Amino acid sequence: MAVRRYTDVMELAALIFDVDGTLADTERDGHLPAFNAAFSEAGLPWVWDERLYGELLAVTGGKERIRHYCERFQPNYALPPDFEGLVAALHRSKTRHYLARVDSGALPLRPGVRRLIDEARAAGLRLGIATTTTADNVSALIRASLAPEAEDWFELIAAGDIVPAKKPAPDIYHYVLARMDLPAGACLALEDSGNGLAASLAAGIPTVVSVNDYTRGQDFQGALAVLPDLAAVGLGDLVRWHGHHANL
Repeated sequence: MAVRRYTDVMELAALIFDVDGTLADTERDGHLPAFNAAFSEAGLPWVWDERLYGELLAVTGGKERIRHYCERFQPNYALPPDFEGLVAALHRSKTRHYLARVDSGALPLRPGVRRLIDEARAAGLRLGIATTTTADNVSALIRASLAPEAEDWFELIAAGDIVPAKKPAPDIYHYVLARMDLPAGACLALEDSGNGLAASLAAGIPTVVSVNDYTRGQDFQGALAVLPDLAAVGLGDLVRWHGHHANL
């Protein structure tokens, strides 16, 4: 598909999707059980329940989350000499268990996501991804839930440690804008969390939020809209909200 170029920042050119919690309920149904499987496999007596995991989600990034858990919830845990090596190994194990769950079909897309992507592609909008999860996680989810060739639908997949600071820092969005050669005002981000919204807004990108069980009740001041999901939202709604914002 030919890349559609825009010179007028008032016109919507691209949709930029977060992944975890936005495309699918990957946190509750994928990452949480995968973390617990990794801990068990390593012989660690750590078990994260849904309540605790909801607290840990305030920290973006899986490795960062493990470090924070040890500091905040396991103060008596004697850190091994190569603690960073342990963190990296646990994260690799978690990713392996997560990918197995994705491949099993355990992580369907959230309501309305597939339809919105299809409408955007049909309209010639450019698609990008800005996420803190690893590139392998993104690729597996997209292939399993959209289509085997669906990675090609996205002009750019920006994921993981590709930038120095993760959300709520805006680095990942600045990276996407630079690589796609787009002004912030020509894009619309789709997020699910306060951290994600803070990142996109700090990059100047108008944003629509679809909340989930973990993020409902967070601060979403500045979002164009805050929705329970995307089931009742079409591309026309996004274009209208973006246009209203651009003309303020």
